Amino acid sequence: MLFRLLSRPIWRTSSFRYTLLSSRHISQSYKPPPFPTIPKCPSPTCSCAESPEMPEGFEIDHSKPLNGTMAAYAEQVLICTGKPDWPSRIEEENSGDNLAADIKELMGRGGTYSDPYNNVSITNSSFPSTVASHRPEIITTSAYIVPSFKYIPFLPRVSFDSVEALVKGYLLPTKLHPAHDNLSPIHKDRLLRRKEQADFLPAVKDVKDILVLICGHGGRDVRCGIIAPILRAEFERALSAKEVQVLHGAVEVGDESSAEQLEGAIQPVGNTARIGSISHIGGHKFAGNVILYIPPHTKTKDGEAHPFAGCGIWYGRVEPKHVEGIVQVTLLEGKVVEELFRGGVRQGGEILRI
Repeated sequence: MLFRLLSRPIWRTSSFRYTLLSSRHISQSYKPPPFPTIPKCPSPTCSCAESPEMPEGFEIDHSKPLNGTMAAYAEQVLICTGKPDWPSRIEEENSGDNLAADIKELMGRGGTYSDPYNNVSITNSSFPSTVASHRPEIITTSAYIVPSFKYIPFLPRVSFDSVEALVKGYLLPTKLHPAHDNLSPIHKDRLLRRKEQADFLPAVKDVKDILVLICGHGGRDVRCGIIAPILRAEFERALSAKEVQVLHGAVEVGDESSAEQLEGAIQPVGNTARIGSISHIGGHKFAGNVILYIPPHTKTKDGEAHPFAGCGIWYGRVEPKHVEGIVQVTLLEGKVVEELFRGGVRQGGEILRI
């Protein structure tokens, strides 16, 4: 459990006297986390890769507590680029002709839908995009939206309308922050989600695969670029050892019956996973940074409701020796590893802290 020293003597060197903080601070009681935890990650039961050495000046920060280092956010967009790395600023890739740049143009500072109280994280991922088999000549991009757990397979790059539909149908809030109470009705209406806009995007599916995301943005910081491939291989091994099928390649979308089978609706929920590298999420000094998105209705290994179903769990300073324990404790048993925990988010934007 996380214990904090609430008070300590403050010595005055001139007279050797000290002052204590008031007793009301000393007597504060410890409140346990509102979800299952364990203090430390279990040791691996089999051999695993060694932790890589980092270049001089790029050491991992082991001094700062991890809890609370995840910035609060409502949604994270995972853009399927099919690439393992990107320029330092992902919106500059391909001379600015990319989905990340388009979304930031609408939602970033000065954008039409800019709202400082609706933090949406725009992230590139190594997952490949789905190809529109009925119109293969049209270039499209796919994206995951989490923790809403939606997969949007077709965002045509020939029209900005699909980007507007994505933002207005999925990324804007359903309720505005009280700070917007004095805005005009027209301005308020512009900043609110419009569900009918979602209908303009075809074949949107619920995500039923566990998503294991590893920051591998070497173009931004060498530490993540070094450790991500090692962690990815370890997660692949550990998940397979626990009979969790790791899926590769693009999500295929055909007719409704085949799509449901591909997404695992016919098999028990939570027995499939996808592992991907992602771009900068903050905290490179805490590499390896790992996010686990656990779909709604996921069960634990005992068949019980998973405590973190519908959540994203952020870990930092993950080493190869931690991977087996993370798979067992967090994904299969539903407990957070306190020593690695940066924060978490539930569907609806509730932030998880210890």
